[in-house]
Amino acid sequence: MSEETAILEVRGVSLQFGGVRALSDVTFSVTKGELFAIIGPNGAGKTSMMNCISGRYTPTEGRVHFKGRDVTGLKPNKRADLGIGRTFQNLALFGHMSVLDNIMVGRHHLLKNNFMSGALYWIGGAQKEELNHRRTVEDIIDFLEISHIRKAMAGTLSYGLRKRVELARAVALKPDLILLDEPMAGMNLEEKEDMARFIIDLNEEWGMSVIMIEHDMGVVMDISHRVAVLDFGQKIAEGLPDEIMSNPRVKTAYLGEDDDVAAGAGQEVA
Repeated sequence: MSEETAILEVRGVSLQFGGVRALSDVTFSVTKGELFAIIGPNGAGKTSMMNCISGRYTPTEGRVHFKGRDVTGLKPNKRADLGIGRTFQNLALFGHMSVLDNIMVGRHHLLKNNFMSGALYWIGGAQKEELNHRRTVEDIIDFLEISHIRKAMAGTLSYGLRKRVELARAVALKPDLILLDEPMAGMNLEEKEDMARFIIDLNEEWGMSVIMIEHDMGVVMDISHRVAVLDFGQKIAEGLPDEIMSNPRVKTAYLGEDDDVAAGAGQEVA
């Protein structure tokens, strides 16, 4: 994969906490416009890798490049400014705030904070800017089909709807690359189907590159362009979904060695 087509490059990333090595020399690239999945057993290092990409963790070794720029030392808010958005494995919504206000938080970093323009901006520009942000948020609300809960307090919603609102807040950033950490965890079949459809549309219609951690192998194999597999912090495989499903190391480490593994791909695995 050439540097010209890669929106993200992870180069030899290792991460250590005391005597525990969470990641060990992991390398992969994600192409602009790609829907890329990272899978592996619990404790394989998937979320640690997401944290290294988003800036919550700084790798012990290795580098992370985004759109050709070395972002290894940048804080999460700086990476957000560059176009990296993210959802979390554990919900991070403001329960006392409305759905609309939670999503508006995702636009906060885009608000101008330029005092050089002084009163002239605040007289005419601020209102126009606020209106544009509101329009963007309303488009996202319509897209994710949550208009009926736009005024509801986030803390009162079902788990599935809260996951959708968190996705909306990440999308509000209008990122070039969105990181989805178990976006379908805890959802029923219908909710998963809806979320899968939204992710595909974000990728294909909104032009967002996607990195997704997900345990539901049926979803991963159905919607991903390529898949990387981690096991004990090491990358043991990378390739097309069909290649991953037939990889002996993946079967041993993650899917099990059962010949019927493909038949059970739609079941959620630990």
